Amino acid sequence: MYRLFFIFLLFFSIAFSQQKIPQNDFRSPLDIPIILSGTFGELRSNHFHSGIDIKTKQKEGFEVFAIGDGHVSRIKIQHWGFGKALYVTHTNGYTSVYAHLKKLAPKLEAYLKKQQYNKERYEIQLYPKADELVLKKGEVIAYSGNSGSSGGPHLHFEIRDAASKPMNPMLFGIDVKDSHNPTVNGLFAYALSDSAQINSSNKIVQLQLKKGKEKNSFTTAKVYASGEIGLGVNSYDRQDLAFNKNGIYQLESYVNGVKNFSYDFKKFSFGESRYINTLIDYSRFKKKKQRVQRCFVTPANKLSIYKDVVNDGKIQIEEGKEYTVVLKIKDFKNNTTTITVPIVGKKQAITQKKKEIVTKNLITRTKEYTLKEGDVSVYIPKQTFYEDFYFDLKKDKNGRYTIHNDKVPAHKNFVITFDVSKYTAAERKKLFIASLNRKKKPSYSSTKKNGTKFTTSTKNLGTYFLAKDTIPPKVKPINFAKDKWISSKKYLKIKVTDNLSGVRSYRGTINGKWILFEYDAKKAMLSYDFSDVTFTEAKHNLKLIVTDNVGNNTTFTSTFFRKN
Repeated sequence: MYRLFFIFLLFFSIAFSQQKIPQNDFRSPLDIPIILSGTFGELRSNHFHSGIDIKTKQKEGFEVFAIGDGHVSRIKIQHWGFGKALYVTHTNGYTSVYAHLKKLAPKLEAYLKKQQYNKERYEIQLYPKADELVLKKGEVIAYSGNSGSSGGPHLHFEIRDAASKPMNPMLFGIDVKDSHNPTVNGLFAYALSDSAQINSSNKIVQLQLKKGKEKNSFTTAKVYASGEIGLGVNSYDRQDLAFNKNGIYQLESYVNGVKNFSYDFKKFSFGESRYINTLIDYSRFKKKKQRVQRCFVTPANKLSIYKDVVNDGKIQIEEGKEYTVVLKIKDFKNNTTTITVPIVGKKQAITQKKKEIVTKNLITRTKEYTLKEGDVSVYIPKQTFYEDFYFDLKKDKNGRYTIHNDKVPAHKNFVITFDVSKYTAAERKKLFIASLNRKKKPSYSSTKKNGTKFTTSTKNLGTYFLAKDTIPPKVKPINFAKDKWISSKKYLKIKVTDNLSGVRSYRGTINGKWILFEYDAKKAMLSYDFSDVTFTEAKHNLKLIVTDNVGNNTTFTSTFFRKN
């Protein structure tokens, strides 16, 4: 295992006796640079990044140390998400989190596997008692990896306060080399009422940027506007030793020298994280893959990251008056990029108007609705969406249903119900509710079957339909063959795939005894560690049952020989 890369964790010192954030306590006497692939508060799909991602040189297996005295309060193992994650509660009430791990340290791994074998399951969540797994500062607790939804080897690291709110780990004195100013990819102006206009348009207008007189500054040509408007910026930050496009730390807006809007990423709560879809221009993100950060607050927005907000950050432009709006975009090291926008209050004829598709279904976000079309009904609870809009529900000639479109974000789950009474009981067993994914292919949507009603609960608008899966999963041995000796192997590896609805479960036994198969969902690979169970026999009879989401299953059997 690699040792030095994470030795800096030994020198991370939380003020355990006081509930406050210390400074300059996170440092390495070996001067090993800390390189991040992800920053705190970074904009992700439907959530803010709740920690920092520390690069591990594209390798797994670096030792990870406890940042302070405490105890293991939670172990969570899952196929996706954080993968293998460890939670350590410290004496001051803070909790540190280590995720996407390869494995835990020996005593913790033994504790975990005992519970997995007792419950006969790989995915598990454990909450050890405070005196069960006590840790000392500097103790090896795990090894870095690439488990779960990780896009490459790294350590995801968090600090949470006593209320379980994630805090920016950079506030604890982490030193990351960063001399780069945030990069601006685009500036946008929004007319926030039907009568408001920007350069004769009440559509979203992209303002052209040109370099300003000062270093790291930009300006625009004069903007002619009237009514209530807002600005939005598409920006990212880059640090010295990495090419990753990371999130910014702070954004401020000033109108004629007076601050009217700001936010920063010091802390947020998980309960508010999905409100990221009110911070960004969600529709543009879905169309252009650009996360434009609004410099104003929409009515349904409940984020706690805002400060010094006047009139929700919206700017009221009056006829004949002139305004200078300055945006300051900062990273954690206070590197700042400035944008200056001169605005003249001038009412002009609107030559470019917003287009809105009007349907019979006007959705008001404060009410609940049940909409029906053909064999489908859609139940929408109150406060599901962030804005009022006309909802589109229709059936095409192929029997697929357009449940509006994916350009509108949902905050809560809504329920789609299919009437399947025209299908026989045998046919229903192989049917499931599918959606079209980004590649325009069917994707399983968790389906509950109750007689002639199939339902799925989802936050994703788009195209839904009934799909049939009659083909069982495929099972392919990777590093062994039937009736062969494999005493030199440390692991048994098997690839499992399913053509449509996806793998739901798997169960493996050797000589009738349950064994722990770890499932790497990204690689569709099952692996069994031969050191888990001691077998006295040399002949091993393997049995693996893999089941997909509609109940098709494959039973794979094989015999191999191995001495412990």
